[in-house]
Amino acid sequence: MKVLIAGGKGFLGSALRRCLEESGHEVRVLTRHEPASPQEMRWDGRSPGSWTQYVEETDAVVHVTGHGLDHWPWNRRQKQRFLDSRVNPGKALAAAIVAAKRKPAAFVQVSGVHYYGAKGEGVADEGWPAGDDFLAQLTVQWEEATRPVEQAGVRRAIARSAVVLSNRGGLFPLMALPVRLWAGGPLGGGKQPVPWIHIQDEIEALRFLLESERASGAFNLVAPEPTSNAEFMRAVAKALRRPYWFPMPALPLRMALGEMSTLVLDGRYSAPKRLTELGFRFRYPNIGAALGNLFGRSGVS
Repeated sequence: MKVLIAGGKGFLGSALRRCLEESGHEVRVLTRHEPASPQEMRWDGRSPGSWTQYVEETDAVVHVTGHGLDHWPWNRRQKQRFLDSRVNPGKALAAAIVAAKRKPAAFVQVSGVHYYGAKGEGVADEGWPAGDDFLAQLTVQWEEATRPVEQAGVRRAIARSAVVLSNRGGLFPLMALPVRLWAGGPLGGGKQPVPWIHIQDEIEALRFLLESERASGAFNLVAPEPTSNAEFMRAVAKALRRPYWFPMPALPLRMALGEMSTLVLDGRYSAPKRLTELGFRFRYPNIGAALGNLFGRSGVS
């Protein structure tokens, strides 16, 4: 299969590219940076250009662009960048696919489990409505930008991803920093959910959605075993062989991080219902096994 990855030089896109190439797929990449190989092409993420020829030649497109939510502070300018870096590339890709004489068979877009809102009771599956907070509405617009792909007859799978656990990037290194600094403990009340997924499960799930002809619509990419913040931080401390201390009060975190504090102080449980029903199996369903793999502690449970 010929696969085009928009954002293929970022943290997630790079890992997906390696996985697909190792699986025998031919991968091309759209990047805002200087191309480093013949398989890469530069684009601005906003408008048509010579890159659209790749769309005509590909079997599947993956949209993994987006300015990282770990960038601080969340002021008006930063929020606009979060939005533009997700929505504009989605619109550009959708427009290119709609205009293509030979359309790809599949389109996979990464978004987030923030779709369901930062707070709420119950365990959200893919049938739950969107929340009304900033991150939820950001995700709604992110997904809506590529809806024309479906209307053009292309199978579209939306991967609503949880926090990806990896030592190479994303939010996890920031979340683990207090533990590394010997100041680990639950954040705030500690009861708030932490939706997460191991990087290997994330990448294999994306490949699964690409290759499965029955995969269309929204899918939650989140580990199946619910984890609270207290359980999460305790597992990180154990994996790093650091002490697990007293809670860090919510007020100082909200004062220091502002609205960004919602990433660690709020959350709701969600489940990978449709993904598991389609036959996907997680390598790392629980937090102990996931962190044990990341930090080389095979005995962590």
